[in-house]
Amino acid sequence: MTQDSRVLKRVLANAGTLLGGRTVNALVGLAYIALTARGLGAVQLGMLVLINAFAQFLGDVAKFQSWQTVLQYGTGPLLQGDRSRFQQVLRFTLLLDLIGAAVGVSLGVSGALLLGGALGWPRELAPAAALYALSIAMMTSATAVGLLRLFDRFRFLAAEQAVSSAVRLVGCAVAFALHAPIGGFLAAWAAGTVTSFLYVIGVAWWDLARRKLLDGFTFRGPLSEGLPGAWRFAWATNFNGSLDTAFTQVITLVVGAVLGPAQAALWRVGRQVADGMAKPAKLLVPALYPELAKLRATGGETAMRRLAGQIALMGSAVAGALLLVTALFGEPLLALVMGKPFAAAAGIMTWQVAAAAIGLLALPLEPMLVSLNQAGAALRVRVVVCALYLLALVPLIKNLGLSGAGAALVAAAAAMALGMFLTLRQSLGRMSAAPGDEQTCADDKNGAKGVP
Repeated sequence: MTQDSRVLKRVLANAGTLLGGRTVNALVGLAYIALTARGLGAVQLGMLVLINAFAQFLGDVAKFQSWQTVLQYGTGPLLQGDRSRFQQVLRFTLLLDLIGAAVGVSLGVSGALLLGGALGWPRELAPAAALYALSIAMMTSATAVGLLRLFDRFRFLAAEQAVSSAVRLVGCAVAFALHAPIGGFLAAWAAGTVTSFLYVIGVAWWDLARRKLLDGFTFRGPLSEGLPGAWRFAWATNFNGSLDTAFTQVITLVVGAVLGPAQAALWRVGRQVADGMAKPAKLLVPALYPELAKLRATGGETAMRRLAGQIALMGSAVAGALLLVTALFGEPLLALVMGKPFAAAAGIMTWQVAAAAIGLLALPLEPMLVSLNQAGAALRVRVVVCALYLLALVPLIKNLGLSGAGAALVAAAAAMALGMFLTLRQSLGRMSAAPGDEQTCADDKNGAKGVP
C-alpha cells in the first residue's frame, strides 16, 4: 500500500469513526428539536432558537480556534518527542481558551440583558437568556478537541456531540412531559453544552496523563517564544472562525430581527436537517487537518495536494446526492419529523442544502491553506465575502423573505469556494516557483565562479 493510500485510509477511517457518533447525534438532535417544537410551538421555539444562536455566535466569535494552533505548532514537538516544547504549545492554547471564555461570557450576559428586544425575544425572557449565556464558557474547549485530533482519538470525539444531544433529549423529554415553559427547555439545552464540555476536557486530560505529557507541566513559563507567528496564526484562525459564523448564527439572528421568531424557527429547522444531511461528508474536514499537518511537518507537500484532490472528488459526489434527496423528500421529511406546521420550511431548506453542497465541493480548500500556514490568506477571502454577504442580507430578507436569506447563503457559499480556490492556486504557484528561483540563483553563483 502506498503512502497516499495509507493517509487517505486514515482520513476515511477517522471520518467514519466520527460519522458513527455524528449519525447518532443527528438523529437525537432532530428528536430533541422536534420535542422542543411540539412543546413550545413555532413562536416560542423561535425565541429559544434566537437565544441559542446569540450565545453560540458570541461563543464562536470569542473562541480562538486553538485546536488549529495545537495541530500547527504541536505536531512537530509531539513527533520529535520534545515534551517541553509541546507543553509550551499547550500552555499557550489554554490561555487562548481562557481569554475566549471570559470575553464571551461578559458580552453574552450583558447583551442578553440589554439587546434582547432588538434580537427577537421579549424583555421578560432577558434573565433566562442571560443565564443561558453563561454556557458560553463551556463552548471554548478547543484545546481539548485539538489534542484528541492530534492523538487520533476520533472515537472519543465522535461521542462529544452525541453526549450533548443525548442530555438535551432527556432534558427536553422531561420538559415536554411536564409542559414546562421555555425556561425548562433552555435549561435542557444548556445542560447538553456543559456535559459535552466536561466530557471532552476529561478525555483529553486523561490522554495527556497517559502519554506522560503532563509530567512537569506548569502554567508558568514561556508562551509564544520560539513559536514563530503563533499569535498571528491564532488571531487569523480566530477571525476566520468568527466570520464563518456569519453563515450559521448571524443569519438566524437577522431573520429573527427582520421577520420575527416564527420565521427564525423555520430557518433553524431547515438548517438542522440540511446540516444533518451534509454532516457525513463534512466530517472529512476534522479528519483531514491532522493528516495535512503531519504531511506538512514531514515535507510532503505533493502528497498534500493529492490528498486534497481525492477529498474534493468525494465531496462532489455527496453534493449531487444531497440535492437529489432534498428535491424528492424534503417536505414529507419535515412534516414527519417536526410536524405539519414546519413543512413550510421545505423551500428554504432547498436553498440551505444547495449552499451546503457548494461547501462540499470546496471541502479541502481551507484546510490546505491553513496547513500551508496561509491562514491569513484564507481570512482575507472570508472578510471580503462576509462583508458583501452581510451588506446584502437585510435588503434581500426584507424584499424576498426567507427566500432572500437562502439566495444570499448560496451566493456567499459560491463566492467563498471560488475565492479559496483562487487563493490556494496562487499560494501553491508561489511555493512551486520558489525552489526553481533558488536553483537559478545557485547556478548563477556557480557560473560566476567558473564552474561548468
